[in-house]
Amino acid sequence: MKYLKNDVIRLASTYLAIMMIMSIGFSIIFFNASLRQLNRTRDDDGFVFETSVEHFMQQRAERARQALLVDLLFVNFVTLGLGAVVSYLLARASLRPIEENMEAQSQFVSDASHELRTPLTALRAANEVALRDKKLKLKDARQVIADNVADITRLQDLTNSMLGLLKHDSENGDKTAVEAGRVIEDAMSLVVNQALAKDIAVEPDVKPAFVYGNHQQLVQLVTIFLDNAIKYSAPGKTIRLQVASKGRYVVFVIQDEGIGMDEATAAHIFTRFYRADASRATSGYGLGLAIAQKIIVAHKGSVTVLSQPGKGSTFTVTLPRAFR
Repeated sequence: MKYLKNDVIRLASTYLAIMMIMSIGFSIIFFNASLRQLNRTRDDDGFVFETSVEHFMQQRAERARQALLVDLLFVNFVTLGLGAVVSYLLARASLRPIEENMEAQSQFVSDASHELRTPLTALRAANEVALRDKKLKLKDARQVIADNVADITRLQDLTNSMLGLLKHDSENGDKTAVEAGRVIEDAMSLVVNQALAKDIAVEPDVKPAFVYGNHQQLVQLVTIFLDNAIKYSAPGKTIRLQVASKGRYVVFVIQDEGIGMDEATAAHIFTRFYRADASRATSGYGLGLAIAQKIIVAHKGSVTVLSQPGKGSTFTVTLPRAFR
């Protein structure tokens, strides 16, 4: 492990120490119990041996004790060797989730810093240019302020998205039986203006179904997929939204007629801050689908995507069904 090499060794040493203490302790108990049994057997025979026979029996008992001691020592040496290997593997397995979390946090900080740096740099440059211009007119000053407000708004959107992602990292929310129809209605009300602005139709086909989950998070989940579908669709296109029960699950299908994507892009779309080259022209920071995946994982669901460049994308979200 790259970050936790010393911690792996320390934890493995602790595991090994526990194993050896238990092994040596059981060996001592077994050895003493065996000695007592040998002495008891010899004392309880009820026979009086001649000196030579008694001496022979004592030698035999001593050889048995020595053989037992050698066997127990061998067992403990084997335990030491195998225990070292097992302890190391257990330590790696125990610390792997911690390392993955540390790497994810490090990557998150790096990506967030990069995304924050760009608008901050633009904001600072615009203000420095304006300050150096001694003949700055009121009209130009107003334009600089308007640009500053736009940059600040983008920064606010980015920080809100990052806070939302961190929130879903640490919270799962209360879950209950949630009506899928209400989730769709609430989500569509949040994107209706965006869809109307691009003359995009959203056609819902929602069968009666209840999802076991958190209402607000499910609304956010559907909103993210609808927002993406609208964002990457040309004006006049149609988005189809289907919801139906399937066995123990409720399946949400969001199908658009947008720009689509290739397999390489589809494999990374749920990665934080990832944005394909074709989507750079649109607004956003690549956090929406990462948040969506967090919500899906928190609800013990799954998501798949089928897409082809120029032919749109189909997202299928499967969530546990609530039976009423």
